[in-house]
Amino acid sequence: MTSLSTHVLDTVTGTPAVGVGLVLATVDGTPVASGGTDAGGRARLAEDLGPGTYRLLFETGAWWAAAGHEAFHPEVVVSFTVRDEPHLHVPLVLSPFAYSTYRGS
Repeated sequence: MTSLSTHVLDTVTGTPAVGVGLVLATVDGTPVASGGTDAGGRARLAEDLGPGTYRLLFETGAWWAAAGHEAFHPEVVVSFTVRDEPHLHVPLVLSPFAYSTYRGS
């Protein structure tokens, strides 16, 4: 089984993005976990993911609105495949008009 974590960084302020809503689901839309980023911009979402394709939704539009910024992306969805690994980390680097993600460690 695979555990999953994420980390969101706000490039406007150069700080962790605190309170970003998160929803983890299977590719068919079945919810697996939800939550939000902590004071360090981090969240652990699952401890026991089986092999398959998942979607991690970041509620970026609501987060930017709460911070007083207009944003282009109302949400960011990162699809990824779980194989046979003990842990996956899916970071998001965020600005109001762009984002980047990668497979972290």
